[in-house]
Amino acid sequence: MNTRYPFPMNSFCGSSPAASPAGEERGTVSLRNRSALTPTSSLLVRTAMRISRARWFTFLRRVFHYQNGSRSNLGSNPFNSSTWMMLEFVALVIQISITMFTLAISKAEKPVWPVRIWIIGYNIGCVLSLLLLYGRYRQINTTQGDGFGLPDLEQQRGSEESRCSILMHKCRTSLELFFAIWFVMGNVWVFDSRFGSYHRAPKLHVLCISLLAWNALSYSFPFLLFLLLCCCVPLISTVLGYNMNMGSAERGASDDQISSLPSWRYKAADTNSEFRNNADCNSTIASEDLECCICLAKYKDKEEVRKLPCSHMFHLKCVDQWLRIISCCPLCKQGLER
Repeated sequence: MNTRYPFPMNSFCGSSPAASPAGEERGTVSLRNRSALTPTSSLLVRTAMRISRARWFTFLRRVFHYQNGSRSNLGSNPFNSSTWMMLEFVALVIQISITMFTLAISKAEKPVWPVRIWIIGYNIGCVLSLLLLYGRYRQINTTQGDGFGLPDLEQQRGSEESRCSILMHKCRTSLELFFAIWFVMGNVWVFDSRFGSYHRAPKLHVLCISLLAWNALSYSFPFLLFLLLCCCVPLISTVLGYNMNMGSAERGASDDQISSLPSWRYKAADTNSEFRNNADCNSTIASEDLECCICLAKYKDKEEVRKLPCSHMFHLKCVDQWLRIISCCPLCKQGLER
């Protein structure tokens, strides 16, 4: 009688007990695939979330923003953090120790090119870099320790700090130029295969190749950082559906961290006022920092303000709300130490 339905009605219903075995097998396979894909994708998302919350990933983002943004002051430089300076110190000490040890055990080797002179010059550059690192450390500690001094002393210290910073910048530029020239000379001497000097000085050549590889990695760091943050991270975020640049909800600072930051009542800078005897005034505000960048309102007398470790200042209520959401400076993105 049902001439209008040439196929059985139960063939359109997958829940019918009379369904074909092939259909049941296909449904079972699809369910297995879904159950296998879901844990894998969730594991990848959790891994991406852990990476985005890691301190090294946050540090790399700070470095990228610092290299491609405005450098407002010394405190916003991520390379002046205590962790990075300690890593620099350890790397320099390791290089100096390895070069000295290799030179001591390879006195009998006679290379064709003056590779030993190149290693000694590189070692001298590392020692000078250690001295420059110590100068940076002293300058940062002096700047942070004297942040709340008297105004007349602040001008003298500011002029001295500017001279020291200019001198250190010139020394750093000279060292970078020296290492760049030394890097080219080392490549020419070590990889020149016309004389086959590797067999005459294998230890010195292995040391030179290791140092050249380390310098090549250091020179390619900005390019590798660009590939990571501008190519790999957006691609992973698109595939997983999770924005790794947004971080996580746990990035906010705690109340203890916020309360430990220095705060005071604002008082406008006035050369005719007796602000030196006022104990409530802890700092003099520069002319370019007369407004809060969060609410875009100018500071008024007796308003509570707070200063972050990067030396940027904001309204206390504004920056407290900001830090509870994300524990970094709104201007330079420097995070609070946990």
